[in-house]
Amino acid sequence: MSTADGSDTAFAVGEGLGADEADGHPGDGPVRSPRVAIIGAGMSGIGMAAKLRLAGIESFQIYEKSDGVGGTWHANTYPGLTCDIPSRYYSYTFAPNPDWSHVYSPGREIWAYLDRVARDFELHDRIALRTEVTEAGWVDGRWLLRTSNGDEAEYDFIITAAGGLVHTVKPDIPGLGSFGGAVFHSAEWDHSVQLAGRRIAVIGTGSTGVQLTRALAPVAGQFELYQRTPQWILPLGNRRYSRLTRWVYRRFPVLNRFGYRVWQLQVERTLGRATVKPGFARWWISTACRLHLRSVRDPELRRRFTPDYKPMCKRLVMGTNFYRQFERQTVDLVDSGIDRIEPRGIVTRDGRLHELDVIVLATGFDAHAYMKPLDLVGPGGVRLSELWDGEPYGYRSVALPGFPNVFTLLGPHSPIGNQSIFTVSETQMDFALALIRMWRRGEADAMWPTLGATEQFNADLRDAVPDTIWASGCKSWYIGKDGVPHPWPWTPERHREMLAAPRLEEWEFAASPAGATRGARVGPTR
Repeated sequence: MSTADGSDTAFAVGEGLGADEADGHPGDGPVRSPRVAIIGAGMSGIGMAAKLRLAGIESFQIYEKSDGVGGTWHANTYPGLTCDIPSRYYSYTFAPNPDWSHVYSPGREIWAYLDRVARDFELHDRIALRTEVTEAGWVDGRWLLRTSNGDEAEYDFIITAAGGLVHTVKPDIPGLGSFGGAVFHSAEWDHSVQLAGRRIAVIGTGSTGVQLTRALAPVAGQFELYQRTPQWILPLGNRRYSRLTRWVYRRFPVLNRFGYRVWQLQVERTLGRATVKPGFARWWISTACRLHLRSVRDPELRRRFTPDYKPMCKRLVMGTNFYRQFERQTVDLVDSGIDRIEPRGIVTRDGRLHELDVIVLATGFDAHAYMKPLDLVGPGGVRLSELWDGEPYGYRSVALPGFPNVFTLLGPHSPIGNQSIFTVSETQMDFALALIRMWRRGEADAMWPTLGATEQFNADLRDAVPDTIWASGCKSWYIGKDGVPHPWPWTPERHREMLAAPRLEEWEFAASPAGATRGARVGPTR
């Protein structure tokens, strides 16, 4: 494979373990092989499948509703797309990549990495593309899956890896469908549309809007960024790795592993702490954001770019060279509000018509949709959609009470706002594998977290929220329907500690299908 800069990429992929060795019982005789369904072929789904292979489990199938692997990095292909977590830390521990081109890698390079891992672990033959799982029901001690193609299949375990940046949010602007030019969401990029010299509008000022501004402002004939809420920006430069650096990492893999831990420590000791508790890290990041804002020379423009909330209350935007784009004569910030859209362009609330050729909706995703439209029907006919009618919840970010043999990767309350989701997901994968090994050894046929343990976890979570920066007073996608921020409210280290090993006293187990049905209790008390 070639990376974005044309260099050859090689991975140090770990050797697979035999079934007995993987479960830590060499020589104890054969173990059962579970049938595992993985929902989603993005970062979490590919990683889970690779982990199953490394554990000697071969009876798995991945379902992916799109036409390719990679999840977010397959769907998003917009100009300027870059990850805001350091590349060397934004990767699997079992498949390090020595050939990242930048400290913060371009989107297509990350997609190529995920595709390469899938090929190295020979996963493509196990992926059903363009196949959406619409429902899964617990029947006679196993899960019966139904897909959008009308197929059915039975599994012992379900691993949801559907991701959080899947369901696009499009603004309800009067007349949006009447626009005479090109209009599309950033995650549905139309590469047939010519951009050079055109009149382009980007609606939205989150990370995507900022990246699009940096990429499109220099090439557009006229560029307008439509801002509803200003964002704080942490100025992180994106250094390019030299050929020598990449050669050294290939030649000495231990340095790559060391680099991973260094970046992990840096991210977790800064952003990982700043978001969840007061202290030096919060002060340092806030100060850096405020000093960066002062680089805007025009006092009036600086005022318009100044948020009325604390840095990190919304998801922090990272990078440089954004404010500088507005020094161009062809670039404007529009913050007067949108009244409607007409065939010729956008009409703002001050009555002005902004004539345009292209409108890009950088308006984000529904981060609370999780596995929708998949619906789980547990023992007794209880539907997950009914339980989640108010707000998604779960046990320690990784399981659901009353739904046997289901594990959620990047599920509700996962720490996705302050560290690498690769690290988060791998922690959850290892936790799921620890319980799957119990099934393999015949110690249980069905397992699910107790209602009491789930409620205690959620109560502790709500008690911890007030100390987080997300509760400091702003509207963001972290806020649930109940008005409470729902990210992980503790440090990244606590997530790993909490999932280091299953606390069996917080789980219910059944040795037979009938027992699983009788013992399951579902639904939190509200």
